[in-house]
Amino acid sequence: MDRKYSRILVFLALGLSACDSNDSDGDGILRLSFNGLDPLTNGFHYEGWAVIGGSAETTGKFNVGATGAIVDLNGSAIANGEFDTGLDLEIASTFILTIEPNGDTDSVPSSTHIVSGDFSGGIANLKIGHGSSLGDDFTGATGVYILATPTNGADSDENSGIWFLDPSGAAFVAGLTLPTLPAGWLYEGWAVIDGTPVTSGTFASVSGVDDDDPFSGVEAGPPFPGEDYLVNAPAGLSFPTDLAGMTAVISIEPSPDSDPGPFTLKPLVGQIPAGAISGTVYSMDNNAIASSPSGTAQVVN
Repeated sequence: MDRKYSRILVFLALGLSACDSNDSDGDGILRLSFNGLDPLTNGFHYEGWAVIGGSAETTGKFNVGATGAIVDLNGSAIANGEFDTGLDLEIASTFILTIEPNGDTDSVPSSTHIVSGDFSGGIANLKIGHGSSLGDDFTGATGVYILATPTNGADSDENSGIWFLDPSGAAFVAGLTLPTLPAGWLYEGWAVIDGTPVTSGTFASVSGVDDDDPFSGVEAGPPFPGEDYLVNAPAGLSFPTDLAGMTAVISIEPSPDSDPGPFTLKPLVGQIPAGAISGTVYSMDNNAIASSPSGTAQVVN
């Protein structure tokens, strides 16, 4: 064979090999960054998913540290938040971030989608309002509440309970205006008492009894989310109490939930007036923008 022709063939082969290698490495590396994600506990973790041809393919499991840095499941930092996915990310349409339970080994996303976004130019801006996550930004959420203790059967300690209802009309009505949550999420009410968040129960409907009443008395409460803080006080607190000057919170919680405290998503927050009077309707402030996590997923070329 002619030496010149042989050298050309070798050069072309090396060039094609280099191009293939660079394309593969670049297409498969995904760089993630987030704002406002809470660290997950008790073995729960985050997992990224790239939607390719209508199928969700994992891009890797991780958690976030106390400072918000992306770490692996052993707590070690992941350099630049980069994951070598082995996927052809150039054809991915959407990125979805899920919360996965302890012991998760399957290749299917959980129903708890927290942020997602569509790729454009190799970048996906990730938000809770995207249709593949919670589907709403919660900026339209509103809420009112009263202080009362209907479950103690007596007109006493009335400032020791909170109920998310409005009694100002001919009949009690829901005090919360909230969108219906997708699978994998529940709302939860809280009273922050002397710095300690104490649940008032999880719920899916604003017009119905919530899921628990561990602190209430023996009488029936109204058919709305709420709680009387009368018995079984957590360590460091004593019940009955006075909620005047404390804080009311509505959070959005993963279901199942890895942590007994409030999750990062808190669309409604209300400072209970220092001179609060039982039965008076008080308003909550919309806190959706301040408490909503966000992020980006970028294909690294």
